Amino acid sequence: MATFVLVPGAWLGAWAWEATAHALRERGHAALPVTLTGLGERSALATPEVGLDTHIDDITAFVVEQDLRDVTLVAHSYAAVPVTGAAGRLGPRLERLVYLDSAPFAEGTCLLDVMTDDVVEQLHQQVAEHGDGWRLPLPPFELLSTFSTLEGLDEGRLDLMRTRATPQPFCTFEQRLTRPGELGPDVDRVVVACHDAKALLDAGVPTLAFLNQSPWRRFHLPTGHWPMLSAPVELAATLDAVVSSGRSGS
Repeated sequence: MATFVLVPGAWLGAWAWEATAHALRERGHAALPVTLTGLGERSALATPEVGLDTHIDDITAFVVEQDLRDVTLVAHSYAAVPVTGAAGRLGPRLERLVYLDSAPFAEGTCLLDVMTDDVVEQLHQQVAEHGDGWRLPLPPFELLSTFSTLEGLDEGRLDLMRTRATPQPFCTFEQRLTRPGELGPDVDRVVVACHDAKALLDAGVPTLAFLNQSPWRRFHLPTGHWPMLSAPVELAATLDAVVSSGRSGS
């Protein structure tokens, strides 16, 4: 049995993991979805000051205050940034780090750094026009699909995203990662690549080349960027395979 701490990407709360968490529990694992400050059921806590450091603290506190051990920490999309920051703080509590259609961030970088200039400009426009200058509502799907694959999301799932998503405090996208800390040498390191991450890894992007090498292990889940919504049971099966295969390979 593994203890999964599931951290959702931008605009999402713990609700997004419900089906995957249920499927993991049916397989005998502990599955603990997290809602970060200012999102989901914690949206009332959103302020202009909620930033990346806030979310790093959220993840660290979630693990430490519940005295969790042998944690498999899963980072979807945006969550890769705060998870990178939190992972180095968890010490021996962390057994495994899983980046779900995402990748580790280097010190001094932020989420906006991995987006094209025109997308960043459009997001700033969304914040200015619809977010009181500090919040980023879920962008129209036409814009979202320009940088994240929507494959597998039918109209019902798109409606679910549209109705349950909460505006993201934009400081979390802008603030740069500082002092992320070193992972222990025994931490298992895994990438579960959906179509977006697989395309980048297969293309040989130099900054991601290390993810195709040991000690990183790579798994492929053939769906779009939101697998907890488009393929939740398949995602649970993949995460179960990550654990059951140990470090022997993908």
